[in-house]
Amino acid sequence: MMINKIIDYLNELYKEPVCELEYNKDYELLLAIVTSAQTTDKRVNEVNKVLFSKYKTIEELANADISDIERIIKPVGTYKRKSIFIKEIATRLVNDNVKVIPNDREYLSTLPGVGRKTINVFLSVIYNEPAIAVDTHVERVSKRLNLAKESDNVLEVEKKLMKVLPKEIWSKTHHQMVLFGRYKCKSIKPLCADCKLKDICKYYKEYKTK
Repeated sequence: MMINKIIDYLNELYKEPVCELEYNKDYELLLAIVTSAQTTDKRVNEVNKVLFSKYKTIEELANADISDIERIIKPVGTYKRKSIFIKEIATRLVNDNVKVIPNDREYLSTLPGVGRKTINVFLSVIYNEPAIAVDTHVERVSKRLNLAKESDNVLEVEKKLMKVLPKEIWSKTHHQMVLFGRYKCKSIKPLCADCKLKDICKYYKEYKTK
């Protein structure tokens, strides 16, 4: 089956995939995911190293001057909006007296700037919950490998992946697809030459064989 071929190849490339966002505390990961929208994990790690070194606790971050947060995370893009989310999330966690962010989708969804993708990544990494977070990499890979239609939105892609992938490997495959999309099946100039999935890849058939 096509899906088995994809799973086998991803396992060959990335036996033990991990989230590349760096963190020491649960709230640091949550804020890193929120900050990672439309930028690279590398850049997020760079700015967060500075941010979390200066503001060492969630209380300090909640009391931080928004302009200072903006200054620190400016390299990630859309930094004004992300700075607001960072301060508002920190403030909510402090006000709610949250010491450990719970495995609770409903609560997480009430936090500013926290959507389905962020929740899926967070619960997958922190609680090892079966989840598939569809970011730009997962979406691109899914559509190129005909696991989803070009017209599908991210929720439709997620549902289709959940249907074809065994639940016990949802999280692992998510991380594998992120890495595959980031380093091999790139948006521009993907590395198709030695890819073992090019015979089932729509992109390869449309653009590389002409």
